[in-house]
Amino acid sequence: QMQLVESGGGLVQAGGSLRLSCAASRRFFTFNRMGWFRQAPGKQRELVATITSGGSTNYGDSVKGRFTISRDAAQNTVSLQMNSLKPEDTAVYYCNVILAWGDYWGPGTQVTVSS
Repeated sequence: QMQLVESGGGLVQAGGSLRLSCAASRRFFTFNRMGWFRQAPGKQRELVATITSGGSTNYGDSVKGRFTISRDAAQNTVSLQMNSLKPEDTAVYYCNVILAWGDYWGPGTQVTVSS
């Protein structure tokens, strides 16, 4: 079994930046996809950004040009740099890692953007 732990969430004013990180409890050498999803109150969980083992990235339309996903293969971490934050970015952000043998989710970290 593997656990994921997110960090870096918090309260920020509109226009500000935050950096989220996700660390895995065990090492893995190959993966299918790592990414971030978010869920705001009363809404469905939605894609924020994903990255494949080959380095291909995919972003949700609402965050394109503002958020950047990256991974550190040596540390088995995935990060999300969030710039130009908007109040509508307020949500719980979840880390997701898909391996050959399983699909893992972190408990989530709250991001709140004040206007």
